[in-house]
Amino acid sequence: MLAKLGLAVALALVASPMQAQDAKQILTLTRQNWVAVREYDGKDLLYFTNLLAWRCGVEDIRFGVNGEPPAPLEHEPCHADDATPNALYAEDILPYLTYPLGSVETITVEVDFPDGSTEVGRYERAKVAIR
Repeated sequence: MLAKLGLAVALALVASPMQAQDAKQILTLTRQNWVAVREYDGKDLLYFTNLLAWRCGVEDIRFGVNGEPPAPLEHEPCHADDATPNALYAEDILPYLTYPLGSVETITVEVDFPDGSTEVGRYERAKVAIR
């Protein structure tokens, strides 16, 4: 019983209504920064850093590259017991994915929020390329 109560409290901290509302508002305003593409070491790196910084306030993140149907983005869970639940600590799940150099042309991202809404971002490489 106590373990279930602890889990319920932890889940409430992870996706509180205020946190979800904040995440939705911020991600809606920063949609142009949801992804970035960088050429590095002979590869395209597709970054999701901005989205992952707010992952505790979203239900699901999906993405597709070059017209592929959106699929779930693997990411580390929220750290509900930490002072910074959205921090990225995992060394085996990075905030970017690698692709062959020059292959990422377009990206579609879908973000589901706890209120049942979904926001979609569509990006062309030239508009999200970083150095």
